[in-house]
Amino acid sequence: MNHEKIEKNVGLMMILIAVAISFGGLAQIVPLMYQAEAIQPLPGVTPYPALQLAGRDVYIREGCYNCHSQMVRTLRFETARYGHYSLAGESVYDRPFQWGSKRTGPDLARVGGRYSDDWHRAHMTNPRDVVPESNMPGYPWLAEHPIHADEIVAHMRALKRLGDPYSDDDIAGAAAAVAGKNELDAVIAYLQALGTHAPKGG
Repeated sequence: MNHEKIEKNVGLMMILIAVAISFGGLAQIVPLMYQAEAIQPLPGVTPYPALQLAGRDVYIREGCYNCHSQMVRTLRFETARYGHYSLAGESVYDRPFQWGSKRTGPDLARVGGRYSDDWHRAHMTNPRDVVPESNMPGYPWLAEHPIHADEIVAHMRALKRLGDPYSDDDIAGAAAAVAGKNELDAVIAYLQALGTHAPKGG
């Protein structure tokens, strides 16, 4: 009888469905939240230094993540091409993380140290100078825009409040670390750091 009343009362049925879905969702999500808090950085993984953090900000601002993921999957053809599959401990200090599945260009999770700074500079300025078949746009204007130290200091302070272990010395030295650097220098520094603490091999 009660079952029949619920089926005939659309509003009540919608509420009960929402409650059931909420409980089911919480049962799946809450344990993952605690698991995420328990994830430890891989050895050597620290919060981004000032110049790399500035480069990451430019990388996100320019939408590089729309074409480049930073997540090597556990598939053999991926690890054969890029190296060891991605681990959560590599991305502990990524806010927001750059994992994903969209790839117009190659995955960048292991690009650090793979090419020289000069190669990256030429590639970012005009990709077809080094990869003739590339359809990536150039970003020559990045070399004309200086890094604003006050923005990076504010960003580091905000990340520290969120739990990133920046020291007072890290923040105090940020202005000197980015002095005389432009946005292209910063992006290259960021790219050169990607994957450098990952386990070797597939």
